[in-house]
Parts: sequence; C-alpha cells; structure tokens
Amino acid sequence: MKYEYKTKGTCSKKITVELEGKTIKSVEFEGGCAGNTAGIAKLVAGMDMDYVIERFAGNTCGPRPTSCPDQLAKALQEAYAAQQAG
Repeated sequence: MKYEYKTKGTCSKKITVELEGKTIKSVEFEGGCAGNTAGIAKLVAGMDMDYVIERFAGNTCGPRPTSCPDQLAKALQEAYAAQQAG
C-alpha cells in the first residue's frame, strides 16, 4: 500500500511510503536535500518500520524542531495506521 504524507517544517514537501505489513517496501521524498533523502530511502528499504521509527523519531535539522528522518518516522506511523484501517 502506498501512502502520501505531506511534511511539516522541512525542505522536503512530501514523502511517499509503501508498506507491506510493517516492512518498508519503498520511500520517495519530494524535495529536500537530494543526496540525503535518496540515501535514507535506499537505507530503509526492506527494513522493519518500528526499527526505523525508533532511530529517526525526534531527530532535528539545525534550529528546526524536526527533520526529514523525523518526518519519515511520522509518515510510517500514519501509513501503518491507514493500512490497518483500510
């Protein structure tokens, strides 16, 4: 199931995640630091979402209270909830 998450407080504008149960099939960032977001997307593909959330949630970017990894953690939580509801 693909899920689109509109980010808040980051340079990236949207994150599209595809889950199969709790396994991350793919992640795509729209905007943000291209090298970093592409690296994050490749790194997390095939991983358990709980593992990724545990490590990424709460990370900040400079003076911002959030970051692309933190927003990915939120996107994964929302995507999983939507998957369970639908």
